[in-house]
Amino acid sequence: MRYQDGYKDQKRRELLKSAGAAAKEKGFAATGVDALAAAAGVTSGAVYAHFGSKAGLLDAVIVNEMERSRARWARNPEMPAGNWLAEQAAHYLSRAHVDHPESGCLMPTLAADIARAPDYARQSFEDQLLQAKAVIAERLGDGDGAWQFLAQIVGAMVLARAVVSDNVQEEILAASREAVGGRKTAAR
Repeated sequence: MRYQDGYKDQKRRELLKSAGAAAKEKGFAATGVDALAAAAGVTSGAVYAHFGSKAGLLDAVIVNEMERSRARWARNPEMPAGNWLAEQAAHYLSRAHVDHPESGCLMPTLAADIARAPDYARQSFEDQLLQAKAVIAERLGDGDGAWQFLAQIVGAMVLARAVVSDNVQEEILAASREAVGGRKTAAR
């Protein structure tokens, strides 16, 4: 059977999107290939055809999801750094992000899975993380500040998702929004 032009690329994109969402919601290690494939409406054979293995899919999910985050952080380049930080803190450190990991950033949900992944997937994550840091450092005019921003928002999201009480979650988020949004930035 011959597929229309672009069909395989479209299915690959759909698989990346749905596998990324399923993995961020349930964890990559805890989600089998069949479940990842079913989320995209394809067979597990399609996962192997596109990515070679489950670890290959993880590698592709890392790149895809980190590209999405980088694109978000690169928007509105003319916005002053202080305003940008406050906007990013409000968006990232939100109740919606706590409650819907499937539509959020992969770092708070998949970092532990990535840490146990094969070296090539970890290297892919490191490469993507360094690119994200570069985008943020450009925005802030400060490389150390970019690491601080990333560590603060990701760590806060991990903690907020790990506790059960809504009020404790909100305390974590509010304190971190204040820490990130009120941070001094280098002159640009």
